[in-house]
Amino acid sequence: MDRTRLTGSILMALAALQVVLFVLGVLRRSYAALAIPVTLLVGVISVLAFWVGWTLASMEDDLAGLEFEAEPLDEA
Repeated sequence: MDRTRLTGSILMALAALQVVLFVLGVLRRSYAALAIPVTLLVGVISVLAFWVGWTLASMEDDLAGLEFEAEPLDEA
């Protein structure tokens, strides 16, 4: 098995294990089973939003020096 397929198989196994542990935690009424994934998800979304905002705020305006000349359309 090549490295890509092995990595994919490991990711699928870990995802399945995570779902099983999550369901077991919910069935035991462990609210940490809900709070920890939700907290991590909110953190990841916040970091991504901050990164996108930072990128948009700090990028240079590359189109400022470009001039576009409109060509007349031939309507024949």
